[in-house]
Amino acid sequence: MSNIEAISKAVQGGKSKKIGELVEQALQAGCEPNEILNKGMIEAMSIVGDKFTKNEIFVPEMLVAARAMKKGVEVLKPHLGGDNSISIGKVIMGTVAGDLHDIGKNLVIMMLESSGFEVIDLGVDVSPDKFISTLEENPDTKIVAASALLTTTMPALKETVQALNGCNLRNNIKVMVGGAPITQEFATEIGADAYTEDAASAAQMAKKFVLENASA
Repeated sequence: MSNIEAISKAVQGGKSKKIGELVEQALQAGCEPNEILNKGMIEAMSIVGDKFTKNEIFVPEMLVAARAMKKGVEVLKPHLGGDNSISIGKVIMGTVAGDLHDIGKNLVIMMLESSGFEVIDLGVDVSPDKFISTLEENPDTKIVAASALLTTTMPALKETVQALNGCNLRNNIKVMVGGAPITQEFATEIGADAYTEDAASAAQMAKKFVLENASA
């Protein structure tokens, strides 16, 4: 079994205690950090996600896999491109009011941090006022990202985006939304700047926004 396969299996199996050592071994063996992240961890989490949607595994297994990935990313982070002490931008992220889901949000945060962003994690059940007050406390924020994982909390996502669209720092930020029931149509309808369907594309979109802003 290759180092990458071993990491993938450890993530899928939620082996938090082993993952750090496996990542170190892969790095010492000359594996590229991005390959470890993409092939070893992100692909493993997408397998876990597929199993979850097919009801082959349940929330506890999903959580332990996400936790193992987080541990692996902590070891990998210093090796992921450039000087990680320099942030390419600040992101405020939270799951909207009434929604207690954080797996998707946490995966997006891991991807954003791996891409060089500083992330302020507001957690779950976050009110529109909390998003606004955090933005006002951090006026250098580039992106505000909000997720809704239930159809019943889609109205709360709409309220959050409306609140952000009405705030005086709106021209300085991009508003990103995501979550299982969210579509591009809904994101456009509520006035968000972007919708992404998974953690990897969320990080890519965030990076694109920052680069566009820098060249503008």
